[in-house]
Amino acid sequence: MSIPASISATIGEIAVWLEAAVTNEAATRITGAASLTSATGSEIAYYDGDGKSADLAAKTSAGAVITTEVGCEQLPPEVPALLVEQPRLAFAHVLERLYPRVVPEAGVHPSALVAADAVIDPTAHVAARVVIGTGTRIEAGAQIGPGCVIGRQVVIGADSRLLAQVTVLDDSLIGARCVIQPGVVIGSDGFGLVREQGAWRRVPQVGRVVIGNDVDVGANTTIDRGALDDTVIDDGVKLDNLIQIGHNVRIGVHSAIAGCAGLAGSSEVGRHCTLGGGVGLAGHLTLADNVHVTGMSMVTRSIHQPGVYSAGTPLDRNERWHRNAARFKQLDRLARRVRQLEKQLGDAPTREEDS
Repeated sequence: MSIPASISATIGEIAVWLEAAVTNEAATRITGAASLTSATGSEIAYYDGDGKSADLAAKTSAGAVITTEVGCEQLPPEVPALLVEQPRLAFAHVLERLYPRVVPEAGVHPSALVAADAVIDPTAHVAARVVIGTGTRIEAGAQIGPGCVIGRQVVIGADSRLLAQVTVLDDSLIGARCVIQPGVVIGSDGFGLVREQGAWRRVPQVGRVVIGNDVDVGANTTIDRGALDDTVIDDGVKLDNLIQIGHNVRIGVHSAIAGCAGLAGSSEVGRHCTLGGGVGLAGHLTLADNVHVTGMSMVTRSIHQPGVYSAGTPLDRNERWHRNAARFKQLDRLARRVRQLEKQLGDAPTREEDS
């Protein structure tokens, strides 16, 4: 069941928002949004028109569907369609209109503990039980949700939102229009250790975390401060939930990383990269711009050319997986036998060369 929209609009009005052509009746009032399968006659859905959900599109009872001209042909004839080039993007714009974000009242809650020299813009909102350290600056329109802890000499940029229980430790810088989900920790010490007489000694981490503008950080993600140089998350980066970002990591503009990924210290991710869920990066690696790593891959070497990269063994039936795993162990022996046979054959042409 979808949440009712706080604003309703007719199909015709939505078409104006999107500059979209409409098929069928445009007077129906839309009061919410839902999926193709669950949408009712007063709700709007979207369909990419790529055929993957054609069976769902053919059965939808939505009040209207945002789709392409090709997708429109796969809808029930009575369902109004709004024709656009990028249905999912258009649907996002409609959601922003139907479900506008609630902006809390500016001011500092009486229960907040704010250092005397902290600077909080009059238009900012500081919720209950927030702690703000000395020398920190909260800029115009920023929202600090309940229970957040912000250390010393921190900057929270204009219109950024820390939703709840976010911890931002000393000297961290967060740019404008960022969204930081509950449970995020920014600026914790990196995993810096050195051996001393058979025991581990912690190395002080004296760098910062610097986050650019329009960055999203998902729930319970952690971003370690730099050991010496800064950990840098550049403009437009999108981080999912439960990601570990090690010290001195740098992530280039408009890259996106899915949940449960782990980036070891001093790894660098280029611009416009994507890392799938559960991807691991070993330390001190560099990924070029426009590198896309599929889920559960372990990256142990730098990648210098753009493209799509994968690693790991896909899921299989248990007995077949065990059989293949046993064969993997034989690869080295088989490779040596092949080299030996090649030496015996000398310069004799291979079948591939014959062809």
